[in-house]
Amino acid sequence: MATIVERTADGIIYKAAKEYPVPDLDVLTLLFDGEHSRAKPETLIHISAADPSLQLTVSRARVLTEATSAALRSHFGIGAQGAGQDVVSVISTGHYLLPVLSYGIIGCGGVFSAASAASTAGELSKQIQGAESKILFAVEATKDVAVKAAEEAGWGVNGGGRVLVMSEGKDWSIRVVGKDGALGSNLIDENQKLPWPRITDRRTLEESLIILIYSSGTTGLPKGVKLSHRNVVAEAVIPGDMFKQWISTSNPTFEYRTLAHLPTAHIAGIQGYLINPFYMGGPVYWMPRFSFPEFLAYNKKYAITYFFTVPPIYLLIAKSPEVTDQFRSLEVAISGAAPLGKDLQHAASAKLGPNCFISQTWGLSETTGSTTIMPFEMTDDTGSVSPLMPNMLARIVDDDGKDVEVGKPGEVWVKGPVVCKGYHKNAEADAESFTGDWFHTGDIAEFRNGLFYIVDRKKELIKYKGIQVAPAELEALLLSHPDVLDTAVIGVETEDGYDEVPRAYVVADQKKISGQQIAEFVKRNVASHKQLRGGVVFLDAIPKSPSGKILRKDLRVLAKREKGAKL
Repeated sequence: MATIVERTADGIIYKAAKEYPVPDLDVLTLLFDGEHSRAKPETLIHISAADPSLQLTVSRARVLTEATSAALRSHFGIGAQGAGQDVVSVISTGHYLLPVLSYGIIGCGGVFSAASAASTAGELSKQIQGAESKILFAVEATKDVAVKAAEEAGWGVNGGGRVLVMSEGKDWSIRVVGKDGALGSNLIDENQKLPWPRITDRRTLEESLIILIYSSGTTGLPKGVKLSHRNVVAEAVIPGDMFKQWISTSNPTFEYRTLAHLPTAHIAGIQGYLINPFYMGGPVYWMPRFSFPEFLAYNKKYAITYFFTVPPIYLLIAKSPEVTDQFRSLEVAISGAAPLGKDLQHAASAKLGPNCFISQTWGLSETTGSTTIMPFEMTDDTGSVSPLMPNMLARIVDDDGKDVEVGKPGEVWVKGPVVCKGYHKNAEADAESFTGDWFHTGDIAEFRNGLFYIVDRKKELIKYKGIQVAPAELEALLLSHPDVLDTAVIGVETEDGYDEVPRAYVVADQKKISGQQIAEFVKRNVASHKQLRGGVVFLDAIPKSPSGKILRKDLRVLAKREKGAKL
């Protein structure tokens, strides 16, 4: 599946040698009714890893999906004024019934919008206000944060009847948090069903809004990425049909089983657990949150054959003496969200199943996940992020948007069916991130020997354990402290060189505030992955350009000097 280069009047265009037809169908019809999905009515698709007696077949998921859609429509009017208008936010740990809620929201014309289960009340409040959410779902573990966030958003005492708690056990229920904090009666009535509308019109599919993911985009503060039926279907069908072709020709006994261990507020969890395994006709075993000992145990117990994960987890696999034969059944392993070095790629692959070598993919929330993918019959250990995915086009450009020569570094622009239609009510971000249909990824890449190599990141995001951290968000928080006069945040490498953590450079009177007090202030206000694990460094002044823009490259040079001084 080579990537070919075409020189056209529009510039130097990269494309896959083959394309796959993407059906004109909404995502629920594709999964439940389509001739394309490998799942049948009796197929198990979602299972609790802790208690495998808690499970959903396709037919059972359909009943609960239609009952959920009916409840959302009748009790909250979701979708009553037309599809794609009512945002339903969800703050949840991973569990086997979460997909039913997502399908039910989409089925009645709502917009599914997940928030990180690690969010603070302040972070969640900002997200539901930015999304203009109509209601907010939680599980028992996130209920208190959800209620507090709703109150901060002005919804009223205990969320004003707009916060709901979903069940995680045997029976499916959704209950409103009352004004007294108690849960009301179950709103699900399986006798009441609202079937989803079958959509086949290409333009309607392309312009629809079914999922709203909050991503830091290419320039800083979180933005709502708008995903359509067309985006989600394409991201299921294109790599899925590549996978199905490999199974039919090279591995006819393959059985798809994966383990949900990454956050469901990110595209890897949404597309990778709610959609793609269903399309492939195999079950997802759900963990509520990542635990390495349980991750090992479940991989062995359920003979997991396929997973996508992030470099920090591959590092644990490579270095932990606890890893023995837990991954012997694994046949396909993919890494993404951050670069995976060649040494780690080999070390982790050696701990996996026989003939299972980790491949790398590259993509963003704005591309519904992968834009590059390694053909299943190929391997590469040169550090590439694989060839371009079929049906996608790419350009590599300089700072002026002019194509660079093949082999030279530049920012990657992409175009194709998985690229989102823009950001939620944010015309400024749209203007910054799109030139026509071309999306500016913010990543710097080179193209060599038919493969793409990510060599730098133009955007300022920090990637901690594969999760985005926006410097601008932390800077805004720090500047809200009365003793902080100025600040800048960058990512610095951890000692093992396999991860990146936030470090704050701060202008402040150290007689009034210490670095530890600053770190504690951040810890109280943001989720765990955003904490200042890289430390706090005091400066007399933050380096800035004449226009006032923070010169992060100067701070990165300073960070390298500081690291060198410690050696």
